[in-house]
Amino acid sequence: MKWTVERSKLSGKISIPASKSHTIRAFLIATLADGVSKIINPLTEGDGESALNAAKLFGAKVEQKDNELLVTGVAGKPNPSDVIFMGNSGTGSNLFCSAAALSEKEITFDGDSSLRSRPMLPILNALKMLGAEWTSEGQKGYPPFTIKGPIKAGEVTVQGNNSQYLSSLLLTAPLLQGDTHITVTNLAEKPYVEITLWWLRKMGIKFDGDVESGKFTVFGGQSYSPICEEIPGDFSGATFSAVAAAITGGPIAIANIDFTDPQGDKDVFRILQEMGAKLTPECDGSYTMTADKLIGRVIDLNAMPDALPALAVLGTVAQGETRLVNVAQARIKETDRIKVMYEELSKMGADIEELPDGLIIRQSKLHGAEVNGHDDHRVVMSLTLAGMIADGVTTIDTVESAAVTYPTFADDFIAIGAKITRV
Repeated sequence: MKWTVERSKLSGKISIPASKSHTIRAFLIATLADGVSKIINPLTEGDGESALNAAKLFGAKVEQKDNELLVTGVAGKPNPSDVIFMGNSGTGSNLFCSAAALSEKEITFDGDSSLRSRPMLPILNALKMLGAEWTSEGQKGYPPFTIKGPIKAGEVTVQGNNSQYLSSLLLTAPLLQGDTHITVTNLAEKPYVEITLWWLRKMGIKFDGDVESGKFTVFGGQSYSPICEEIPGDFSGATFSAVAAAITGGPIAIANIDFTDPQGDKDVFRILQEMGAKLTPECDGSYTMTADKLIGRVIDLNAMPDALPALAVLGTVAQGETRLVNVAQARIKETDRIKVMYEELSKMGADIEELPDGLIIRQSKLHGAEVNGHDDHRVVMSLTLAGMIADGVTTIDTVESAAVTYPTFADDFIAIGAKITRV
């Protein structure tokens, strides 16, 4: 499917969908819990649907009632019934694979062509240190792979270039019959680990350690009780509304975000204000973003790599030069987002340079073009923002991938004035 996008004047309110990161952690914990969990307003499409599929194949029973999901867990004993197909979900694959290694049965994970390009060797090797066996059907350390446990408590070291590897171990280790000592090297994306620790604390799980030391001890012999939680709004999704307001002037009121949440992408709002945007809290709990003039700056994106595509578009509007740096891990997401955003914005006339760990963008006058979304939800949505400030018509393909984390993206923006046409 394709969208055509034209220059747009935006004004109105957008309610942000549920957080993918919180949803997948909630689904995993509910799956491993002993009893019935209630999860309110989760993301049930795209990556959320993939995680829910994994929960069902682990043996969990799932019942949906309006905006609530009731999940009857497997009490820490997954019993898979089929190949676990994770679609495009790297987060779900990484988090669920450690839990799969609790089982003595062989469990196979697979996904679409994008997921098959995502490296999982670090988490697979870490699980091997704890006693798991694994094999890959294709390229070593990439899906499809088969894993077999059971893993046992012990000492393990894992790479931190993708924080999901550490989160995966942290979420499963409490169920082992002994203490697990985890060392993580070169940890990036620290706020995503903080989300995991937030869930562990909420569930009463006992552990020592923190992201700064890179060392954790998770005490064994614990279990997950059923949860009853409403999933907070997604700051990664809110990035697109905030950037859209900043590059078009707005005003856009952004609802369903909570700045006390540990999500790292909330820092985008601080960055936009430092560049010249204005954020006003409203009495209904929403926040209105506007902007008259933006000034380029250096932005360290190590903690929030998902913001790179949208902020690359922002850089074309900001006066002077914007440098997105220290975010080499953006190359191992659904696509190589550094390379892809360089290529696609160049087609639209952007003055942009590719760095090993980021991008340099200078203020540019964009024009419409035919661009490739590369089946990457964040690339598709960012190029759509670019189309809203470009002269002429921009045509974007693979736009169906936006549903991975933001199923209502097009409808939400059309409702506030975006000129988006479905082709």
